[in-house]
Amino acid sequence: MTTIGVIGAGAVGQAVSALLVASGWCDTVLIASRHGRSADGLVTDLEDMSLVSASPVRAHRADPAQMRSCDAIVVCPRAQFTNSRTADVRMAGLHANGATVLHLAGQLSAYGGPVAMVTNPVDIMTRLFADVSGCTWVWGIGSSTDTARYRHILARMVGVPTEAVSGHVIGEHGDHAVICASSTTVYGRPVHVPAHQVREELAARPGRISAGIGRVRSGPAGATVAALAHVLGITDGVIELSAPGDTGTYLGMPLRFTGGHPTVCLPPLDQAETTDLAAADTKLRAAYLQLTSTLKEMTPA
Repeated sequence: MTTIGVIGAGAVGQAVSALLVASGWCDTVLIASRHGRSADGLVTDLEDMSLVSASPVRAHRADPAQMRSCDAIVVCPRAQFTNSRTADVRMAGLHANGATVLHLAGQLSAYGGPVAMVTNPVDIMTRLFADVSGCTWVWGIGSSTDTARYRHILARMVGVPTEAVSGHVIGEHGDHAVICASSTTVYGRPVHVPAHQVREELAARPGRISAGIGRVRSGPAGATVAALAHVLGITDGVIELSAPGDTGTYLGMPLRFTGGHPTVCLPPLDQAETTDLAAADTKLRAAYLQLTSTLKEMTPA
């Protein structure tokens, strides 16, 4: 029996839960939300989905603290805040989402299973949850979506199927994402990557989605369910997830999972990519220190 907990019943939580019900490889999905009403609504909707699709997966409402017996937990709440940024868009939720993740990490202290963090800024939220909860297996979702977008964008530019492109986007899930152009191949051969054009399209894509449907949801949800399949040993292969680097900063990097066990498999980087990755590390480390300092001031002694 495999049980997955999903904390957050917003756009991504809804899409993740629906994919889990459709997947067939888990048995139960537990849903938690801030006020409970959205969790109740989502559970009822998923029940309808199970009935009409003959899925054996069942959804139930639960509190985060009741999810300790889950085989894995997805953390995807979004605090209430207004995002008026035009640059560093994902950083807008740093303090509001940080307070929410801090509270959840306390509730799930020493949880023994894998945790998939989706809440932005995801690299920082992943580190915060891991540091506060003491959980060992905490992965951030973001760079796998960036990588999928990158391969699709480049494939369109050079006129080949997406499957022909091999390459990675690592570092921050945000403005300091690192396109690994020097190691990118098409049909196994090196290719010229118009990095500026690719970066512009990577930056514009989430905005187009949000402008049309209000929230990015399906891409991150697909990446989340794929990550769960890897960390639970259901699927072997490489996936880009946020994990601790040499300095302790969580950065997107390719991980090769075999039977649920990860091995870092960073591609070779040229000098410019190495510099960009170091800049992402510096930025995220500074933002994390700023966040934890602010949260410490807000926490009663």
